[in-house]
Amino acid sequence: MTSTIPHQLTSTPDLVSPDLVSPDLVIPAEPSPRAQGLRSVAVVGLGYVGLPTALALHRSGVAVRGVDVSRRRLEAVRGGQVDLLPDDLVELHAALGSDDFTVGDDPTAIAEADAVIICVPTPVDEHLSPDLAPLEGACRAVVDWAHPGQLLVLTSTTYVGSTHDLLVAPLAAQRGLVAGRDVHVAFSPERIDPGVAEHEQGRTPRVVGGTTAGCTQRAVDLVGRLTSSVHAVSSAEAAEMTKLYENTFRAVVLALANEVAGICRTLDLDAVEVTDAAATKPYGFLAAYPGPGVGGHCIPCDPHYLLWQMRRHRTPTPLIEQAMTSIAHRPHEVVARAVEVLSDQGRGLAGARVLVVGVSYKPGVRDVRETPALEIIRGLEQRGAAVAFHDPLVPELRLPGGRVLASAADAPQEPWDLVLLHTVHPGADLSWVSQQPVVLDATYRFAAAPQRHVV
Repeated sequence: MTSTIPHQLTSTPDLVSPDLVSPDLVIPAEPSPRAQGLRSVAVVGLGYVGLPTALALHRSGVAVRGVDVSRRRLEAVRGGQVDLLPDDLVELHAALGSDDFTVGDDPTAIAEADAVIICVPTPVDEHLSPDLAPLEGACRAVVDWAHPGQLLVLTSTTYVGSTHDLLVAPLAAQRGLVAGRDVHVAFSPERIDPGVAEHEQGRTPRVVGGTTAGCTQRAVDLVGRLTSSVHAVSSAEAAEMTKLYENTFRAVVLALANEVAGICRTLDLDAVEVTDAAATKPYGFLAAYPGPGVGGHCIPCDPHYLLWQMRRHRTPTPLIEQAMTSIAHRPHEVVARAVEVLSDQGRGLAGARVLVVGVSYKPGVRDVRETPALEIIRGLEQRGAAVAFHDPLVPELRLPGGRVLASAADAPQEPWDLVLLHTVHPGADLSWVSQQPVVLDATYRFAAAPQRHVV
């Protein structure tokens, strides 16, 4: 395991200021004896972060007790009906057959563990304000069942100060457990990229910040079982802000990518070609590609935790606000472009048969949380289109308002006035799309169709 540590302890002096981390915080190149003696870990929340984390910990040789309040999720885990890489699905099946890997809804499993990792969702509500209910509930359970000597690590993306507010303060007030003395408390933001094998946990560096230097050390020992590279920061708050900065940066870059794509269309240029060319620069440029919008569990949500907190402090954040407004508006731009494309063909959107290809928020996953497809379908229907979707990974889609739309399995054999490419899954056969009369490619990646248009 490699680590980024203060300059008096490492040969990379420019990575962390010595003033930021206590000089007694030494992060070993290999797990310490204390880490090697770790017997069991409770993972609270078995979603897209918690389940891969539980499997990685089990792989490292510790007993894992997975806890989730959702019976539906537990059934999906036990049945293997979850978004995991193929190798992880095989590993899940084997782990469930062992005595040292269990999943359930009994919170007493928290009390039986040497360490606890909290991996629950942190969504936003319809007003784009943080929905802290899942996180607050999970942290209450952890506080209730915590015991002296235990390590508690929060990984869920949230506002700066949440580790203190939801764990450190109630542990002291309600249980008399002082962080750094009786228990160890830290924040280590998750870094999971669902469906991408190149970004599996063992290859992805992690950030850790504890309430005290001792808390950080204990958390580094644990997180070092998940990855070969751990970067320690001076506090839980610094680690919390790190995660918000990461995803806010990505949101700004994606908003820019979509705007540049519009510029390229105006100038009759290929946005992907231009981006690929710019990406050959080995410094100062991060490639981001345009699309139908931004979905999933992170980028559409996480920056709003920062915006919400800064509004309370009356600190202006105009760049972030504009980026998030642009991201929210992107599906409406896709619908407007559909209207324009059909109008150029001499017909309106009202009464048109429109097929949306792929509705998950990214290729290779079943996840439809915050997918732009929901707003796009609603916008098309509001303008009178008859909309269907085809997605081999998503059998049905619950639309705003509660109506459920089933994937059209026979869509490739039917005629459509407009085919809108939203998500292209790896290995999907889309040769039939080239035979469709009008194609709106919101992925910017399907140049084979003769009648192809981009957003």
